[in-house]
Amino acid sequence: MKQRIITAVVAAAVFLPIVFYGRLPFTLLVYLLGTIGVLELLRMKKIDLFSFPGFLSLVLLWVFLIPRRSDSVLIMFSDYKVEIALFAVLLLLTYTVLIKNKFTFDDAAFVMLATIYVGMGFYYFIEIRQIGLVYVFFALFIIWATDSGAYFIGRAMGKNKLWPEISPNKTIEGSLGGVGCAILVAVIFQLFAPVEESIIQLLIIAVVLSVFGQVGDLVESAFKRHYGVKDSGRILPGHGGILDRFDSLLFVWPILYFLMMF
Repeated sequence: MKQRIITAVVAAAVFLPIVFYGRLPFTLLVYLLGTIGVLELLRMKKIDLFSFPGFLSLVLLWVFLIPRRSDSVLIMFSDYKVEIALFAVLLLLTYTVLIKNKFTFDDAAFVMLATIYVGMGFYYFIEIRQIGLVYVFFALFIIWATDSGAYFIGRAMGKNKLWPEISPNKTIEGSLGGVGCAILVAVIFQLFAPVEESIIQLLIIAVVLSVFGQVGDLVESAFKRHYGVKDSGRILPGHGGILDRFDSLLFVWPILYFLMMF
């Protein structure tokens, strides 16, 4: 527990000021987080990080992460992400032939899905930050409230397992408690850091984010159980890897963006 607290304090001391400042340092931080996240998934699948698929997945990730509003020369690629992804698929399928199916169709599909999952999740982190810092912290508070509520209420009242094959400690009561805590935090957040959305809209958004945040957490648990690993990585002592910390948010940021746009 002591190690977890120390890691959390140090990470927050680095992470939060950069998020507050935004601009290029924030974008570079997201690029770093996304790169580590993809490498963690490739390592689970035992795909060599220095192989052609490993290199291609990183290039594709970096293209996905190009902000929609950017002063970089790379902005020219921003409107062609789908076409670039399709070209990457063709290259990966060609690679399966060149090395006589030692790298299979399943491996190619894994590389593409892993890159899209991590890349687009972190891309919408950048987009949400550009819309407004307050929305970044709204998402963070909702996920923290959901995780804390699910943990404490699950321990106190949990009897019915939510998904024992994937995460045996999670309960239905804990899950509902997490949603309830997210609703409470949304109300408090609106009082101290009001956003443009009405309180009804904000509560609906909070419920949706809380539910999908828990789904994101379960998806990461499913990955690790399938590939037989305890943590996605070791970069954060006591916490595991980047995906262990951002699994919920990779689902929440895109959904928050879509809800705000529509």
